[in-house]
Amino acid sequence: MAEMGEGDETIEGRNIGAMWDLEQKLDQPMDEEAHKLKNMYKEKGLSTLMLLRLAFQSLGIVYGDLGTSPLYVFYNTFPDGIDDTEDVIGALSLIIYSLLLVPLIKYVFIVCKANDNGQGGTLAIYSLLCRNGKLKLIPDEQRSDQELTTYGRTFLPEGSIAAKTMNWLEKKDSRKRALLIIVLVGTCMTIGDGIFTPAISVLSATGGIKVNNPQMSSDTVVIVAVLILVGLFSMQQYGTDKVAWLFAPIVFIWLLFIGATGLYNICIYDTSVLKAFSPTYIYKYFRRRGRDGWVSLGGILLSITGTEALYDDIAYFPLLAIQLAFTFFVFPCLLLAYCGQAAYLVKNKDNYANAFYESIPDSIYWPMFIVATGAAVVGSQATISGTYSIIKQAVAHGCFPQVKVVHTSKKFLGQIYSPDINWILMVGCIAVTAKFKNQNQIGNAYGTAVAVVMLVTTLLMVLLMLLVWQCHWSLILVFTVLSLVVEGAYFSAVLLKVNQGGWLPLVIAAVLLAVMIVWNYVKIKRYEFQVHSKVSMSWIIGLGPSLGLVRVPGVGIVYSELASGVPHIFSHVITNLPAIHSVVVFVCVKYLPVYTVPEEERFLVKRIGSKTFRMFRCVARYGYKDLHKKDDNFENKLFNNLFSFIQIERMMEPVSNSSNSSSPSICSQPHQSIELLINNNDMDMFSSIVDYTVSTLDTIIPLDIPRNAASFCQDRAVGEEETNELEFLKNGRESGVVHIQGNTVVKARINSSLPKKIAINYVYAFLKKICRGNNVIFNVPHESLLNVGQVFYV
Repeated sequence: MAEMGEGDETIEGRNIGAMWDLEQKLDQPMDEEAHKLKNMYKEKGLSTLMLLRLAFQSLGIVYGDLGTSPLYVFYNTFPDGIDDTEDVIGALSLIIYSLLLVPLIKYVFIVCKANDNGQGGTLAIYSLLCRNGKLKLIPDEQRSDQELTTYGRTFLPEGSIAAKTMNWLEKKDSRKRALLIIVLVGTCMTIGDGIFTPAISVLSATGGIKVNNPQMSSDTVVIVAVLILVGLFSMQQYGTDKVAWLFAPIVFIWLLFIGATGLYNICIYDTSVLKAFSPTYIYKYFRRRGRDGWVSLGGILLSITGTEALYDDIAYFPLLAIQLAFTFFVFPCLLLAYCGQAAYLVKNKDNYANAFYESIPDSIYWPMFIVATGAAVVGSQATISGTYSIIKQAVAHGCFPQVKVVHTSKKFLGQIYSPDINWILMVGCIAVTAKFKNQNQIGNAYGTAVAVVMLVTTLLMVLLMLLVWQCHWSLILVFTVLSLVVEGAYFSAVLLKVNQGGWLPLVIAAVLLAVMIVWNYVKIKRYEFQVHSKVSMSWIIGLGPSLGLVRVPGVGIVYSELASGVPHIFSHVITNLPAIHSVVVFVCVKYLPVYTVPEEERFLVKRIGSKTFRMFRCVARYGYKDLHKKDDNFENKLFNNLFSFIQIERMMEPVSNSSNSSSPSICSQPHQSIELLINNNDMDMFSSIVDYTVSTLDTIIPLDIPRNAASFCQDRAVGEEETNELEFLKNGRESGVVHIQGNTVVKARINSSLPKKIAINYVYAFLKKICRGNNVIFNVPHESLLNVGQVFYV
């Protein structure tokens, strides 16, 4: 495949421009996928006013989690009280440089550029790596997949360090598996954030009630927090599109409040806290506090929580808008908020437990409490929505069972809701809140999850900079050393708090990782089984057009994981049934390491055997962000692509054989001109329908032929044979469509080890039982489904 050139960008850019113009004409929101493409190609063309508008809107989606960190940072840094006011200055200095180095420099200006067509997160980086090398454990990609407009890849110079590293990774499956496990560890910890973020944000916000009502018990605060969490998760099924317009104003007002309050506190209490901008106070802080100072890094880490969510949510806005919002608004407001709290604590070090609410002037206490609760809910909402998206990506990568995904908005495709995941998150949040009852232990758990996600992101970024960006080794070394020094320090600090709540994310991640590894392992083994047991084409052809059976009217759709070859399930059917349908279509639903597959490129159709066999193969390709909407009719799309394939296939076939005549006939000439027209103008549509390996053409002779002659010969080229085949297919569909699906039971071999038997016979069997099958995903009527049972031993 040739590397993607400027022409490809121009074509896609025109499409995006058309969607943008359409939005302006209809005054309606663009589909989310259009937003993502717009982000890539239209960012430089956005006006200043539009950039500012998008920067404002990004506050509610991207910075809700990071913006609520001032609620709980100082309490988690000094859970046992403040001994020396100089410790406050040292802690403030650590917070300032943590915000500077991690969210601002590393994430906003470096990591966020490592996006897959606007998609962020560890799985998005993994998709980029898989597209640029053979790193997938299931080798089901075809050459035609690399020709998708959304695929995109870079080619490594022979003999370079990048090429040698990629070859080293590709050689052994154990290395590919290790890479996948690293990615999954980060993914599991990010899912854990979906539990800890709502718990600590809502509990910290509602904890302000005790400041104004000291007689109120902690149990009452917990009950209020739990009620808010129940309401938050119960509303997920209705979507957020009706209230999403409130998110940005709420976070904007919140950041203005905490920034202004911080500035007020600096002026009122102690302006000398500004000396914390000198990094020398970090050294003095560690020298004075020793091991306790190092352990307190677990609390300092909470000042940058939400940074990993920032990277996961970059798909919604142009990168430049996100950079502007953080650099010129979010970052200054957070600095003022932390400096203001530090100034208050220097004069009131005994009020460390509720430093945020204690430092607020009495006149704005209740407005601040209301806005803080709203900001906590907004930050939690962004994390919950991101968790749904991450689970969807894991499913597409074959690392998680199929779960139900519901669209909550008709305007925005990306707004989804997963009932199963939602209730699991709700139970987890309530359990964490009720169990720990205080910010300190939840903060320790939260910090552990964030530290691991950041380390995983750093490791993947190193590979990305080397294998995809092909950066100079010195830049990669500087990035690696600085990132590992900062994040390694935080990680070592949270490990010291494992017995104080830090164990919880490790347990959650271990359970999720076990589920993902077991599911992915069995999926790989199932694919290998199907590849090794697929039916020989010579055997199929030897059976003849009747396949040795009675061909009854109707269409049989056989589902398989194979993108090539005839699956074993088909031989099982024809050897046990006396008849088979007059038309057989083998369907493979395949997920590619791309964020989306355009609808016009989704289906790849080809013929199996000669026309008399009436057998076709259809590969339905999806990206990890593509979703199967309930109102989509997969069967209709399948047949429409079959009809188009038959028509175009017939147009591609020469009507007269050049060997029979010394010069081309008038009917063969227009046919060749039509082929040129398809290649030049309709290649995107054509490549999605016809597999180039099926039919090839003789040498094309471009001739200038009158339009009416071309139309006349085109009609003759379609001919009676095509009409008969189309009618045959339509009649078969009217006679009835049967969806044939393999119901494979996977069991561990008798001589397998005990852990393997538990994983396969019990864990996988349970997951398989509760997950959704293709018949549910594609809305296959129960009366049209035929399950073919088979047992596979691993």
